[in-house]
Amino acid sequence: MNLSTQKRLELATWTGIIAPILFVVTFIVTGMLRGGYDPVKMYVSALSLGVGGWVQELNFIVLGVLLLLFTYGLQGEFASGKASKGGIILLAIMGVLFIISGPFVMDPMGTPTHQVTVHGIIHGLAGGIIFILMPITCFVFMRRFREDLNWRSFYGWTLVLGIVVALAVVMLTAVSKSPSLQTTFQDWLGLIQRFIIIPFMAWLFLFGVWLSRKLRRS
Repeated sequence: MNLSTQKRLELATWTGIIAPILFVVTFIVTGMLRGGYDPVKMYVSALSLGVGGWVQELNFIVLGVLLLLFTYGLQGEFASGKASKGGIILLAIMGVLFIISGPFVMDPMGTPTHQVTVHGIIHGLAGGIIFILMPITCFVFMRRFREDLNWRSFYGWTLVLGIVVALAVVMLTAVSKSPSLQTTFQDWLGLIQRFIIIPFMAWLFLFGVWLSRKLRRS
């Protein structure tokens, strides 16, 4: 392992560990301090609205930048083989979309169709793509972890967390497409969304931890 590769892997380790912790802690604390905000009912992106919304906007941007740095560092570990390109590209796409999600804030929940703004549409599209890519990314890397002896111990975590994220994505998509389900689950949308975000961020954190262990062994 040459010095440049070592430094890149160290970068991936720290960004993989710091990014999900910083992102989740920020939106949890911000939600607790925001009067009238209900994390069970309301999306994380709703924290970008109103006074103090810049905190969540910046939170999205910082996450995106750290995720891009993480993908840059990972190239030193996955130079060839399964997930060497596909998984890293998917993570990079999510990094870019998180950055876009910052300044292009969502419209308030329940905004009538004829009042939807351009920035709200962009945010919704970016978020929708991110949520779809989250479980796909887990499963792409899972194929590599299953066959790579250096990463096989992370295979089980990737499988479980990927399934949790996928089920939550299916649930949120079904609710958004079905008026009857919207009526039933409208007070649980924020919670359903967090079953996508938090397990994926846990996977990203563990990815960084496993990479750190591998570096110490080598």
